[in-house]
Amino acid sequence: MRESVERLAGLLRKEALQIVRDPSALAIAFLLPAILLVIFGYGVTLDPHHVPLAVVIEQPDAITRSFVSGLGGTPYFTTETFNTIQAADRAFDAREVSGIIWLRANFTRQLTSRGDAPIGVIVNGVDANTARLIEGYLQQTWATWLAARSRAQGRSAGLPIEVQPRVRFNPAVSSRDYLVPGLIAIVMTLTGALLTALVIAREWERGTLEALMVTRATIREILLAKLLPYFVLGMGGMLATLVLAVTLFGVPFRGSLLVLTAASALFLLAALGMGLLISSVARNQFVAGQIAVIVTFLPAFILSGFVFDIGSMPWAIRLITHIVAARYFVAILQSEFLAGDVWSVILPNAFALLIMALIFLGAARLGARKRLD
Repeated sequence: MRESVERLAGLLRKEALQIVRDPSALAIAFLLPAILLVIFGYGVTLDPHHVPLAVVIEQPDAITRSFVSGLGGTPYFTTETFNTIQAADRAFDAREVSGIIWLRANFTRQLTSRGDAPIGVIVNGVDANTARLIEGYLQQTWATWLAARSRAQGRSAGLPIEVQPRVRFNPAVSSRDYLVPGLIAIVMTLTGALLTALVIAREWERGTLEALMVTRATIREILLAKLLPYFVLGMGGMLATLVLAVTLFGVPFRGSLLVLTAASALFLLAALGMGLLISSVARNQFVAGQIAVIVTFLPAFILSGFVFDIGSMPWAIRLITHIVAARYFVAILQSEFLAGDVWSVILPNAFALLIMALIFLGAARLGARKRLD
């Protein structure tokens, strides 16, 4: 027993020295998460802002100017006025504007006589999601302007009901608050699966793993020595990402740090198991990297609910998402950050992560042999 502990301590020291001497491992563990956070926090958003709109006013007057100023007073649109629909169409075809608001010559007359008037709306549908959001923003702006005009005239807006929406968990409806927490799953997937697979493949290429095979160290001690340092690196990357998400981007964290740490440990064990499993079949860094990206990173990015809603996917794809460990971790992350400790979400997803960690680590142990063939 004492000899086993001494061998394990020696192997751990060897791995720690190798990590310190290899800047790429530290870069993947700490620098890459910071870069991804900056890209997704500042550069990627699902909320259209400052969308260029062409506003066609066939007969300008005080009422049409009031409506156009209401459009320009929101952070969603920037407006450019045209006198004819033909000129606006040319700007639309040249992609100088993403939509057209058409106020016909009878707009003011119908509004003053009937209290309402139709407006023409043309939206670029190349990006269907953005088109729907622009349409919704325009409808909201139109309804807000009508209500404000009615109040200014001292009369009812003419609507049978008044809708007062209340958004829970993400009141600002900010895609940043939705994307940044899920990014922790992507970071830990890279740290766990990709880094572990590449490091062991590098040892096969250099011949250092062959030298390790002829020592008295058991395969269990070798695997533990490979797991523990990268487990510490992965948890360190998770904590660094958490701190950056809360302090730099202002993402709320409403859950328990202990719960998040436990869930992160389960997910990281599953990711490390996948990395070890990949390393058992790939002894070349290029091959190991390609397999890790295809098998772990891409499913975590596309099929975890990190960006794309799982409920909107076809049933066959939804079925496949159940074998993606990141799916369960992303659900826990979104709950911990935006809602808090919702145990009906945390417990079943944590149990699924535990099962997947046992499966991948068990498969990695069965696939590992202390021999060169």
